[in-house]
Amino acid sequence: MPDVLLQVGRLNYVWTNTESLLIYVIAHQLGVDKETAVVIFLTLNTTRARIDLVERLAKRGTTAPADRDFILAAMGRLKRVSKVRNKYNHSIYAFDEKGDIASTQLMRLVETEQSILYGKVEQMDQRELRQLEKGISEIADISKALWAFIHASPFLKDAL
Repeated sequence: MPDVLLQVGRLNYVWTNTESLLIYVIAHQLGVDKETAVVIFLTLNTTRARIDLVERLAKRGTTAPADRDFILAAMGRLKRVSKVRNKYNHSIYAFDEKGDIASTQLMRLVETEQSILYGKVEQMDQRELRQLEKGISEIADISKALWAFIHASPFLKDAL
């Protein structure tokens, strides 16, 4: 099994690079310079808040329908794949006797009326590794689509 921690590192790398592209999408949507978009981006301290902003801006009546469709579809994809990122960033890893990651334990509470459950455990097997690799590939594809959108924006020619 390839080094899972290296894959998690790749996951974080492609995620961070892709999320940072929202700066340009914000600049495009608001008609502001990159510096202003960076301030807005960094003021919102969660990925969810940044995606929500981009989606809400896209839903304005002044947004071109083609832009709206693209942005909402891209943000939908980003939200779906964020589950993979969140899983690997909010888990504890259990190692086997060889030092390989044997399982992940998600650090999230699930509360019912009568009990509290936490830490869903999942084995780190080939199926799970394929899911991780699929998530990395999906994020990279979203990044490529966002770059194409950004490069097509006449407003952003000077920002790049």
